[in-house]
Amino acid sequence: MKIGGYDFKNKTLIERALTHSSFSENNYERLEFLGDSILDFVVGEYFYLNCPENEGKLTILRSHFVAESYLAGLFSKLQLNTKVRLGKSYQGEISKAIKADVVEAIIGAIYLDGGIEKAKAFIYRYFGLEDYKKIEDDNYKSKLQELVQGNFKCKMSYSTSACTDGGFEARFFMDEDEISCGKGQTKQQAEQMAAKNAIDKLFLINN
Repeated sequence: MKIGGYDFKNKTLIERALTHSSFSENNYERLEFLGDSILDFVVGEYFYLNCPENEGKLTILRSHFVAESYLAGLFSKLQLNTKVRLGKSYQGEISKAIKADVVEAIIGAIYLDGGIEKAKAFIYRYFGLEDYKKIEDDNYKSKLQELVQGNFKCKMSYSTSACTDGGFEARFFMDEDEISCGKGQTKQQAEQMAAKNAIDKLFLINN
């Protein structure tokens, strides 16, 4: 069976990568764990070798390419919708989380079947890492959530209130600790600014 141009020698691996736990005990969960680690390494290595930015910005770039939403987009690009085996309890649209897990499981399966260079070639071919300069992401709340979930184990929250001189002020917390604050004309703008300031502080971004 071929996936994304890669022809598996061990068909059992790709069958497992496309099998959800609701369908069989021989499912993609362990392959997804392996693929997630390989993806982090390959993307991190690529930016280390090809991008002169500081550590904080490299972390943000990596988070873009390993994010659930990005992986779900690749799932659709690879036309995997009809190939995934799900239990009868799953009806309709496949969730973004499952789509992302399947892509990571396929990377793990390619690694086991053909080695790290084959897995790297697959990632280089489909992830568009060379286009990192085109990324424009001002949804700081979403980006902060991805970064914090990937690097810390804590609860995240915002506290937003109206300012006496107009507009709003938002404070961002990790567990009980206040990390940053931000102001804006709307609650959403204030929270986005608080998130941006938190990214700058936590991941050492120098604007």
